[in-house]
Amino acid sequence: MNDILLLVQKCAHTFSFYDLETKTALKHIVLPNFPHEFTVDAQRRFAYVGIFGIETAWSRGHDGDHRIAEIDLVERTHTRTLDLWPYYRPHGMASDADGRLYAMSEAHDMLLVFDRPHEQLVPNMAIPSGGVKTHLVTLTRDASRAYGVHLLSNTVTRFHPRDATVLPRAVMPGPRPEGNALSGDERTLFVANRGDDTLVAIDTDTMTCGRRVKTRSDPNRIYRTSAPDGRDLLLLTNSGEQSISVFDAELLEEVERIALPSNPTALSFHPLRAAAYVSFQDDHVRELDLSTWRFVGAMPTLREPDASYVLTGSH
Repeated sequence: MNDILLLVQKCAHTFSFYDLETKTALKHIVLPNFPHEFTVDAQRRFAYVGIFGIETAWSRGHDGDHRIAEIDLVERTHTRTLDLWPYYRPHGMASDADGRLYAMSEAHDMLLVFDRPHEQLVPNMAIPSGGVKTHLVTLTRDASRAYGVHLLSNTVTRFHPRDATVLPRAVMPGPRPEGNALSGDERTLFVANRGDDTLVAIDTDTMTCGRRVKTRSDPNRIYRTSAPDGRDLLLLTNSGEQSISVFDAELLEEVERIALPSNPTALSFHPLRAAAYVSFQDDHVRELDLSTWRFVGAMPTLREPDASYVLTGSH
């Protein structure tokens, strides 16, 4: 069985399955308008897709949507629809090892928790994020901490994803923080500020900003991977100049720059080999060889490919 790329295509309003060997679409599942982020559960049986309901975080004149689509990855069907009402615009999504689902309402700065998402239609808990316009959320591996990134309060918060009595702790890393990734030991949260093109290292225990370096134009996402020698590497997608910057996470310096043919929107890593799959606004996903930093293949998609996830052939 070939490896499969799961892919949200925002402006085609679909969740799709692509064969990475033949570079062909296997199934397109049409969803309500403007699906954005998604997460895959620990068993890799279900994907949960947030229905944002508007094209971008800055689209005006519409409340957005309040639903999450459950996708059966074996049957390749849209099985159920979870409801977050009265909370709108689910964006940041996460799953934990115990099967819980977390969805961040960007419109209401609330983390909605489903303890048993395959059995529930509505969340059983809501946790305030402690910021304004909470776009993304990142969980530690044991799901004991959550980090919210807030586009309008210009803050990053640490909070407990299941205990609202733990007050969020905030730090201001810079203007329009968005891209973020935890280090391998989870002691550092790296945050990219789109407002001043900077990369900041935040100490996750003290929630204080450490090193700050200049990036290229408009870094919108950060992805962490490991180099062959074990170093943490950070891949920053730069929307302003259409490039990917590779940073050594310890030295916090750029070690590679990859020019791109179009604006990058997201990427995901292959779990078993040194490859990344980069989504582009020219309606292609391209495979990046992480050992040579060269593109080795391209796959046409529907309109506006975004978040993705690789299911290996052993699935």
